[in-house]
Amino acid sequence: MNEIASFQTYLRVERQLSEQTVQGYCRDLHSFSSYCEQRWQLTAAAVSYVHIRDYLTELYTRGMSRRSTARHLSSLRAFYRFLLREGLIEENPVQQLHRPKQDQPLPSFFYENEVTALLEHLPKDTWLDKRNAALFELLYATGIRASECTGLQLGDVDLELEMILVNGKGGRQRYVPVGSFAVDALQTYLQASGVKRREGETSLFLNYRGESLSVRGLQKALETAASKTAPDINVHPHKLRHTFATHLLNEGADLRTVQELLGHKNLRATQLYTHVTKDHLRDIYRQSHPRA
Repeated sequence: MNEIASFQTYLRVERQLSEQTVQGYCRDLHSFSSYCEQRWQLTAAAVSYVHIRDYLTELYTRGMSRRSTARHLSSLRAFYRFLLREGLIEENPVQQLHRPKQDQPLPSFFYENEVTALLEHLPKDTWLDKRNAALFELLYATGIRASECTGLQLGDVDLELEMILVNGKGGRQRYVPVGSFAVDALQTYLQASGVKRREGETSLFLNYRGESLSVRGLQKALETAASKTAPDINVHPHKLRHTFATHLLNEGADLRTVQELLGHKNLRATQLYTHVTKDHLRDIYRQSHPRA
């Protein structure tokens, strides 16, 4: 469909979204376009509010979660705003639709004793072990995303000032402090002999070929390192990000500071982390209730 191809170009060139985000939009739109052609013999540009409502209802009755249904609606909103702007439609058929209420599951995180035990028992013998230990320590110390971690360059890290420059979503940059344990782990990794850095390669974290570590490589590194000490624990970069935010808030950090550290554009995204652990809740209760 030509409209979807034009929208795809718009997302890449004007919005400058990541390829993963662009492909996500387009998958949703191709799915919707196929549904329109098979059910009503209509193109996506010719449908009305009623057709879109029917499609979203169909997704939900098939068992799609509210979160995924909301993502499809978000893709359709962006698509029809683009068509209206380009003069390809006269009215926006999505305008009357409301975003479905989403379930808000609490993010998974490590308790402090769990993450401490994991970090203290990571193997640190080989170059690969030292790199993986540095990855773990940095992710927990800063709460940065997996893509932000693999995107770090040598020049983005100042170990003397204990700060890193993070290139976040939408091209937004932020400085994030790094704790002493992570600084030590990074120094150990950078000074270790092992993989030879490819000529011209400036990425902080390398794979076994001396090239920039990918997000998938990062995930695999965490899984491999954790499997040696905690095989029953599910470890992924976002769980360490959740843990970082949860521990800061439990220790009294204010929401705006955590928002800045996480690189959230909207405070609502940070409010997801305002849950407290059961241990913290019990401690507050015992300290505050006169008959606890």
